[in-house]
Amino acid sequence: MKIVGLMSGTSYDGVDVVAAEFTRDGDTLRLRPLGHRSLDYPDDLRAEIGALLPPAATTIEAVCRLDNRLGEVFAEAAAAGVELAGGTADAVVSPGQTVFHWVEAGRVRGTLQLGAPARVAARVGVPVLHDLRSADVAAGGQGAPLVPAFDALLLDAAGGPRAALAPDGSGPRAALGPDGGGPRAALNLGGIANLTVVAPGAPVLGYDVGPANALLDAAARRLLDRPCDTDGARAAAGRVHDGLLALLLAEPYYAAPPPKSTGKELFHGGYLDDRLAALGEPVAADDVLATLTELTARTVADACDRHGVTEVIAAGGGVRNPTLRGRLAALGEGRWRLRTTDELGVPAQAKEAYAFALLGWLSWHGLPGAIPSVTGASRAAVLGSWTPSGPAWAATPPVPPLRLVVTP
Repeated sequence: MKIVGLMSGTSYDGVDVVAAEFTRDGDTLRLRPLGHRSLDYPDDLRAEIGALLPPAATTIEAVCRLDNRLGEVFAEAAAAGVELAGGTADAVVSPGQTVFHWVEAGRVRGTLQLGAPARVAARVGVPVLHDLRSADVAAGGQGAPLVPAFDALLLDAAGGPRAALAPDGSGPRAALGPDGGGPRAALNLGGIANLTVVAPGAPVLGYDVGPANALLDAAARRLLDRPCDTDGARAAAGRVHDGLLALLLAEPYYAAPPPKSTGKELFHGGYLDDRLAALGEPVAADDVLATLTELTARTVADACDRHGVTEVIAAGGGVRNPTLRGRLAALGEGRWRLRTTDELGVPAQAKEAYAFALLGWLSWHGLPGAIPSVTGASRAAVLGSWTPSGPAWAATPPVPPLRLVVTP
């Protein structure tokens, strides 16, 4: 199968699109990357998304307009993905733009992604998988993170503890590989930092650690009037403010045990404003950015140390920030090695899009893509809803014209 995977994360800066070819050979699933692209959101669309996100109030009209406008953007991205696939594809996975993740007392009650999948299907003429999180939420799970299914198999491919899709549908489960090895982690640095841990003989573990780029980007918009601190340059010029860092680290979310997930319903610009106000003293813009960089590095490093990992394989937009990446490497020195998924043949910027392409392959074959040990669900769920389109969904043989008869 050729599957196009789309991804727009909590940074809402654009869409990553990939094309992947999957071939099954016995118990081996081969992934051949066919290419990737990134499509930036126009500035006015980013502003429209930001105006709708918590803690802002909104209207159903605004939600409807944004849903359809995002659908047009995703349709354009899907068309680009079909081109990458050589002009034909079997399916598109379009998880949409998350605008709300409803969490109460640590339990996810619902989740909402926008992106008008029917517009995507109409544009490319192939089935579209969307709304990937809701099935796991309905089973009592967090609905996130979903990438650990891919991470676990990728860490296996990298030579760590073996992981395979269990035939009982419980998701990937690690077993000691022939070369031994201790726990390893896959790290994604998007708007939120997500960690997947694969350890010998243990269920796969994965959860949202806390903010990666979410608060950094919010600070850049507020203090620099820029969408981000490019290459972490301003953070590198600043100094960590110990008082502000202590306030930020006191966030109860960090102490909560997994399974857990979070997003911009918690870590948004207003959250940062409140902490700065509570500090009661001015902090220079560069020092705020340095402190937020340290917050991300410190919370991720603490999580890695907690699980005793020996290697961390990173991906996501945050790996392009040399200040953040350097700080992570320094904190892990002597305990765990930091490298990126590029070394494994998966572009760091596009890993999540490839992960969603894999989830599409699993759902197409009726296999679960969520891992209960990660999300806390009562069962492993087959993810997503399909919007049918194209010959893959045509009835065979053709159905003649029908008439309806109601029988008593």
